[in-house]
Amino acid sequence: MDKIIIKGGNKLSGTIKVSGSKNSSLPILFATLLTDDECKIKNVPVLADIKTTVDFLNFIGKKTTRKANIVNCEKSSKLNHIAPYDLVRKMRASVLVMGPLIARLGKVNVSLPGGCSIGARPIDIHLDAFKKMGAKIELKEGYINVTIDGRLKGADIEFRFASVGATENVLLASVLAKGTTRIINAAKEPEIQDLADVLIKMGAKISGAGTKIITVEGVEKLHGFTHNVIADRIEAATYMIAALMTKGEIILTGVIPEHLQIVIDKLIEAGSDIKINNDTIIVKWKKDLKPINIRTEIYPGFPTDIQAQWMALMCLVKGNSIVEETVFENRFLHVCELQRLGANLKIEGNLVYIQGVKELSGAPVMVSDLRAGAALVLAGLCAKGKTEISRIYHLDRGYEALEKKFRKLGANIKRIKG
Repeated sequence: MDKIIIKGGNKLSGTIKVSGSKNSSLPILFATLLTDDECKIKNVPVLADIKTTVDFLNFIGKKTTRKANIVNCEKSSKLNHIAPYDLVRKMRASVLVMGPLIARLGKVNVSLPGGCSIGARPIDIHLDAFKKMGAKIELKEGYINVTIDGRLKGADIEFRFASVGATENVLLASVLAKGTTRIINAAKEPEIQDLADVLIKMGAKISGAGTKIITVEGVEKLHGFTHNVIADRIEAATYMIAALMTKGEIILTGVIPEHLQIVIDKLIEAGSDIKINNDTIIVKWKKDLKPINIRTEIYPGFPTDIQAQWMALMCLVKGNSIVEETVFENRFLHVCELQRLGANLKIEGNLVYIQGVKELSGAPVMVSDLRAGAALVLAGLCAKGKTEISRIYHLDRGYEALEKKFRKLGANIKRIKG
């Protein structure tokens, strides 16, 4: 297995172009199943999850190719309604195949996605929505069989919590349904808006994306599209934190600052120097930061996907702070690894109490999930001595050219092939 080796202590400075959003690219790729026309998606990050999705689409019957940051989907052969375990187990977002295939074929047979290192992430909320739209659900031998006689029917669907995946799946299904669908308590993330923009380009009738209630008027048929994926707000925030942890200055280009407002506000509250100019954010360390508490919430609250990186930052800030996790029930697996590097952390339920230390020390650590891995990289960039990070395949799922970008900024970081 590959490892990342970091010799910490270098101040990071320079300019980085933020990659396209993984969390936007995935549902947009699955949206191509809704048409036989050619679709071109630009600004797609080169990541393991994107490769998995391209392979998945080809298995389903789409002729899908990727060249650098552009993915082309051409006319389908006969679409396959079966999504086997060997494909679904690699990526939970594979459940997004359900919405478009039910809409197009009237049936889908998809493996249960299984558990996740950061929480159970149940999909019953997806299935309940499909039931309300007239689908029949059967669970058998580890597979979900969803069928519908004729077309899905529009319905009022109210989620018990604002699930991003369920909002995306219902959007993908309802655009070809008969009648009107209202998604109540919908997720409001920028990635939902990006997916809706693509579906509208395809001919869908959608209003309210980005708000609590999304209304969809079903249409008979959709067509192809060309689209530029929005910038990855989580990657951008990770590099912003890296600038402060290494007492450097990083210029981020191709950003959408409003998608990062809560993170920017918290960093300014902590004492960082941040300047914004259109699609550019400049983050500069000027003085020692203050400890700031955060509580993760659904958008537009503080992102759970930045919780681990924020914790790494607070580990080196003099004083005491608290991180409260409210989105996932098991997202503190990075705590013990940060402790190995010398962090002073204590878990109590869904809270982590942080007492800042003067410095971290390099040590062998292991990645438990994508964002935990980012936190360990950030900590390693500041730690005294050598940090060896294993199980970095998690990082390859969500950070494009991570070592290359950090080296460009002055980090002593390299990948060792295993």
